[in-house]
Amino acid sequence: MAQEKELCIQEMARRICERRKQLRLTQEELAEKSDMTTQAVSYAESGKRAMRPDSLRKLAAALCVSADYLLTGDIVDKDLLILADKLRLLTPSQIHTVEAIIDECIHLYTEQ
Repeated sequence: MAQEKELCIQEMARRICERRKQLRLTQEELAEKSDMTTQAVSYAESGKRAMRPDSLRKLAAALCVSADYLLTGDIVDKDLLILADKLRLLTPSQIHTVEAIIDECIHLYTEQ
């Protein structure tokens, strides 16, 4: 049981770090966006200890993902809504380009 908890914390830490890097944020920038200390972000990414729910919520908001994603790696409706909000910022032409990219990804990944 303790080993499962440790694995879960490590996986969550990996997702936090990967998402931060995907957004091209430093730990300092993420700390500022999430109203946390750089040390707290570093601890979250190292997986050395579990996070409090409020810290998890702050990190999820700053990383533009759901807390569910950070906890489990699952994409939930909230994640899709965040993506839809981003799409609303694009022009119709840009949306068609994104759609074509998604279609190509689906084609590539279903081919394997």
